[in-house]
Amino acid sequence: MNNKNKIRVAITHGDTNGIGYELIFKTFEEPAMLELCTPIIYGSPKVATYHRNALGIEANFTIIKDINEVQPDRINFIPVFDEEIKVELGAPTEESGNAGLVAIDRALEDYRAGGFDVLVTAPLNNNENFQFSGQSRYIEDHLCAEVPSISVLVNEKLRIALATRNLPLNQVSASLSVERITKSGKLLYNSIMRDFRISNPRLAILALNPKAGDNGLLGSEEQEIITPAIEALVGEGIQAFGPYPADKFFGDSYWEQFDGILAMYYEQGLTPFRALTVEGSVNYLAGLPLICTAPEITDNLEIAGKNIADPISMRHAIYLAIDTFRHRLEYDEPMRNPLQKLYKERRDDSEKVRFSIPKRRDNREGSND
Repeated sequence: MNNKNKIRVAITHGDTNGIGYELIFKTFEEPAMLELCTPIIYGSPKVATYHRNALGIEANFTIIKDINEVQPDRINFIPVFDEEIKVELGAPTEESGNAGLVAIDRALEDYRAGGFDVLVTAPLNNNENFQFSGQSRYIEDHLCAEVPSISVLVNEKLRIALATRNLPLNQVSASLSVERITKSGKLLYNSIMRDFRISNPRLAILALNPKAGDNGLLGSEEQEIITPAIEALVGEGIQAFGPYPADKFFGDSYWEQFDGILAMYYEQGLTPFRALTVEGSVNYLAGLPLICTAPEITDNLEIAGKNIADPISMRHAIYLAIDTFRHRLEYDEPMRNPLQKLYKERRDDSEKVRFSIPKRRDNREGSND
């Protein structure tokens, strides 16, 4: 690939006591990765060297001071702080967590200046010593984007988004509304069209209550909130179906018939997603102008320093970011040069009809199978 066409991938180092550097080093052990993209690591060279030595991994990188010094065919490394930081592999600390946020801050600064194309973030989690809003929300807040976004879990076959974000179960019902579900459905639908290049995606909307409420006997949210939201989506030309009971939807493999799934809460989406993932799952922050992905890895601090972290999710996070960048270019290109009007203002309606395209709506299936 021509160096000019290589996508510039910014990668933040995550928690400095975690597996971020192990994932990065192992990912770029594969020579083909440098043929695919130009990586820019945001972190600490001293911390990176510590991890490299502790893990016994051969890894070379080129330290640069500014985003304008990025060079192709090598791992570029931008230091985000100069001060010493104590590394305790596997031990979550406030200092190690804050170091991950500092890397994101510097990366977003360079993004605003047009320094790179996509962002991939290494693991950085809430714990008893370091609590924050989560990387997705942190990026949303600090990017100051005026457009809404939604996190989408992506693996080989599934794309699952959540209507509510990391709420206690007793707060989920009160947080749901027709507007919220409709908005989330639109975000997921538009992302699948633009970012995954599926022209007419089918969305499945999951129920909240057992047996989809059983006609109101087990809850009224399906009748009062979820079904009206589905009808609103259909009214806007979106193929939305449901609400489906989660147990039957996943147990009977209904999910195979859909391009995207909207779950109502964390466990409803995450549990089947992880059970049905073979390898390389990714968390994608859809809807923002910045393409942002992260490897979907659990218990990452527990395995830090043991040289057992699998880089496949990091590679897939990079692959997805690159594919999404290219898909957006393809999707947006026709919009840059729209066709000229095919009729003049004074022509009669019969001329306009010649260029109109009738809309066709498929019949919807029963929703509570």
